[in-house]
Amino acid sequence: MSAAGRMTVDARGGRQRLDRYLAAQGRWGSRSQVQRLIADGAVRVDGQPVKAGAVLRCGQTIDVRAAAPPTVPPGVEAEAIPLHVLYEDEWLLVIDKPPGMVVHPAPGHWRGTLVSALLHHWHGPRPNLDPLRPGIVHRLDKDTSGVLVIAKDAATLADLGAQFRKREVQKQYLAFVWGRMRSARGTIAQPIGRNPVHRKRMAVRRGGREALTDFEVLERFDDVTLVRLFPKTGRTHQLRVHLAAIGHPIVGDSVYGRARRRSGDVLLQRQALHAERISFTHPHSGARVCFAAPLPEDLVALRRLCAHAS
Repeated sequence: MSAAGRMTVDARGGRQRLDRYLAAQGRWGSRSQVQRLIADGAVRVDGQPVKAGAVLRCGQTIDVRAAAPPTVPPGVEAEAIPLHVLYEDEWLLVIDKPPGMVVHPAPGHWRGTLVSALLHHWHGPRPNLDPLRPGIVHRLDKDTSGVLVIAKDAATLADLGAQFRKREVQKQYLAFVWGRMRSARGTIAQPIGRNPVHRKRMAVRRGGREALTDFEVLERFDDVTLVRLFPKTGRTHQLRVHLAAIGHPIVGDSVYGRARRRSGDVLLQRQALHAERISFTHPHSGARVCFAAPLPEDLVALRRLCAHAS
């Protein structure tokens, strides 16, 4: 973590939550790290202890005590896991994540994660970054492949996080879905919330959070369609839930797909979803940058199979 600091809330900070405001400064790590500092009593506003959700007023004084450097939790170790690096500079690392790699360590998945690979790649933990989520501003499901951006310092992480919240980051995915989609393009606008029965799943439901996905059809095969997806929001499992909701679940999706065995599901051991491209403003150069990952071998083989069967 950074050393102790004092600041006066500016006009932009007025009416913001304390934890969001401090995380946006880029000095005390991610929002979860800031929340831990607040919970530990290391943050005071106008000399008083406060909660993370306290709403700030312009002119208030925030004091942050010095904190110990982050340590790697027990069970999380650096591992020599190869990373397919698409781009790297002083502030950013962009990789092509393979299917099957878990991003964050958790009970049952302490080893073989992206975090372990990053610890090895960086020769240890990065200062000011949450050791369980070092620089990871967005995520991909375990079985989704493709472009993933990692920040290498807290200020870059805060900047990218703000771009995601403001919907300034443009993402596109490729997916093979069951059925022949009739519309060449369109928008799926259905709210998503926690499934009331299966709590680890998401579902389209009234009262859920706004979720928007644009799509365009690239190829139609016998009983499969290849689509390009443009998520405008970032809800958990959004693409998988939206496609299943319109009757075109992703091939190989064992959670949201229909219970049927087809050649595509037999061939794949994961959902046929790939993060193809991402575009955002570089937090330090100010230039608009774009990174892309080619279709992986298993999805190339699926495309070949579908074309042969048509």
